[in-house]
Formats: sequence, C-alpha cells, structure tokens
Amino acid sequence: MSSAVIFQIQSFLIMTLMIIGVINRKNRTLHVKLMASSILWDVLLILQIELTRSAIAKASKMITNPLMLQIHLFFAIGSVILYIVMGITGRKMIKGDNSVRSKHRICGWTTLVFRIMTFVTSFWAVS
Repeated sequence: MSSAVIFQIQSFLIMTLMIIGVINRKNRTLHVKLMASSILWDVLLILQIELTRSAIAKASKMITNPLMLQIHLFFAIGSVILYIVMGITGRKMIKGDNSVRSKHRICGWTTLVFRIMTFVTSFWAVS
C-alpha cells in the first residue's frame, strides 16, 4: 500500500471523526474530545506528509503549482488557520465565555467545509 493511500485513509478518518464531533456538539465533553483529537490527528498527518513528500517546499512554489494543487493548498492552509480560531474560541467557551458562541459556530461550520474540501481536492492534488 502506497503512502498516498495511507494518507487518504487517514484523511477520511479525520474527516469522519470531525463529522461525528459536529453531530455530538450538544454533548460538550464528547464534542471537545472528538474535535481536539481530529485536529491533533490532522496536524500529525500534515507532519507525516511533510516528512515523506517535502510538502512545504512544494507548497511554497505556489505560482508554478497546478491550479488544483493551489485550490487544495487554499483549503488545507485555511483549515489549519481555522483550527487555531476554533481552539481559541473553544477554550473561551469552556471557561464560560459564551459571547464567542456564534463566532465559534460559524467558524466551526466553515472549518468542516474547508476540511471536507481539503479531502476532496486531495485526490486531484496528489495526481
């Protein structure tokens, strides 16, 4: 089994874990565990891809990359940035600051869409 297939399987599992986390958003304890685990796993997947493919070096050549890879990178980098926003707003909510709830919800749905699009575009980006 090639590394690309292993990465795609992990990506699918991460995306599935996120969807389960969103479904369980009313159960705060479970939601936090599922989402934190999926985000951590996704960051580890990025590190795996970097170590095996030198992905950052390829990504830094953004202008010369094919369009589909540029689109994939947009969603992948956007996901990571949104993970930071989700972590910040999520921690505030855990501490009792519900003033960020609407921002957390909007960014959460955006993060999920970005993660799904990262998965979908990854099929064309690796070819």
